[in-house]
Amino acid sequence: MHYYRYSSAEVSCWYKYLLFSYNIIFWLAGVAFLAAGLWAWSEKGVLSDLTKVTGLHGLDPVVLVLMVGIVMFTLGFAGCVGALRENICLLKFVSDIITLLILLSSSVAVLAFLFQDWVRDRVKEFFENNIKSYRDDIDLQNLIDSLQKINHCCGAQGPEDWDFNIYFNCSSESKSREKCGVPFSCCIPDPAQKVVNTQCGYDVRKKNKNQWDDQIFVKGCIVALEAWLPQNIYIVAGVFIAISLLQIFGIFLARTLISDIEAVKASNAF
Repeated sequence: MHYYRYSSAEVSCWYKYLLFSYNIIFWLAGVAFLAAGLWAWSEKGVLSDLTKVTGLHGLDPVVLVLMVGIVMFTLGFAGCVGALRENICLLKFVSDIITLLILLSSSVAVLAFLFQDWVRDRVKEFFENNIKSYRDDIDLQNLIDSLQKINHCCGAQGPEDWDFNIYFNCSSESKSREKCGVPFSCCIPDPAQKVVNTQCGYDVRKKNKNQWDDQIFVKGCIVALEAWLPQNIYIVAGVFIAISLLQIFGIFLARTLISDIEAVKASNAF
C-alpha cells in the first residue's frame, strides 16, 4: 500500500483515490442528468420561458431529473475536491449529506408503511392532478402512458378518472374529439396490429361499462401498483439495500480519510 509521507503520520493513497473514484462517478452521472434535463427543457422551450414550469399543474419529470442531477453533481464535486485537497470541511459535508439521505429515505419508507391509507390518498391526489395536465407536457404524457402500458391499468382508480382532463371529459361543453375517451395507453393491445392505434380509446366511455374490458384496461393504476409491490418486494428491498450499502461505503471512505488527515494534523502540531 502506498502512502504520502508526513512527519509522523500518513494519509493512505488507497482510501484517498478510491474516494476520488467513487465521487467522480457520481459527478459524471450528475453532469449527465443535468445535461439531459436542460436539453429536455430546451426542446420544450422552458429555458426561454420559465413560467411554463410554474404554470404546469402536474409534475414535470424533467424537474426530478434536474434535482437528482444537482444533488449528484454537488456531492460528487465536493467529494472529488475534498479527497484530492484533503479538505476536512468538504469531506464532512459529503459524509453528512449522504447520512442525511439514508435517514430520510429510511424514514419515508417506515412512515409509508405505517400510514398506508394517508399515502394512498396522497398518491391518488397526485395522480389525478397529473391526469389534468396530461396534454400540457409531453414528458408527463409519456410518463403516464408508460405507467399505464406497463401495469395494464387506466387512471388512478379506473378509466372514469379521465374525466378530470378537459380533453377526455364527458361533459356536454367539451368539443374535443377525445371526449368521453381514454388515452391509447389504456387500450388492450392487439397482437395482430404492428402499428399503434392512437385513436383506440376514442368514445370508449360512451359504451356501457360492462363492455369496457373488451377494449381497455379497467383496473386503476393505484390498485395495479399495490398488487405489484408485494409480488416484487424482494427486488425492491434488494435495490434499497444495495443503494444503502453503496452510500454507507462512501461514508466509510470519507470518515476514514478524515481520520487520517486529522491524525496528520495532530502529529504536526507537536
